[in-house]
Amino acid sequence: QVQLVESGGGLVQAGGSLTLSCAASGRTFSSYAMGWFRQAPGKEREFVTAISRSNSVTSYADSVKGRFTISRDNAKKTVYLQMNSLKPEDTAVYYCAADPFAYGEYVFETKSRYTYWGQGTQVTVSS
Repeated sequence: QVQLVESGGGLVQAGGSLTLSCAASGRTFSSYAMGWFRQAPGKEREFVTAISRSNSVTSYADSVKGRFTISRDNAKKTVYLQMNSLKPEDTAVYYCAADPFAYGEYVFETKSRYTYWGQGTQVTVSS
């Protein structure tokens, strides 16, 4: 069993930056691929970014490419999401998630791959 706890959300003006963190419990964090998803009011939860087990492969949604950066520190069992040049349309609850069936350095964008989810952290970008 893995527990994920996000932090770092808040209110920021358009063009600003935020860094989200997701701390994991358990002894096998380094064997999981990790992802960030977000859900805006009235919308489906959507993929934002993912990172492979050893930090070597990343994937980004087109809407955040060039603005967001995912990273992880396996020693600290933490995954980060650096968000720059934020836009009002980035407003959402952001969730981190773990894919315990990850193999090699593959990452996936589909929600169903991810078994463990955090409780989410609210990010609000004002115009």
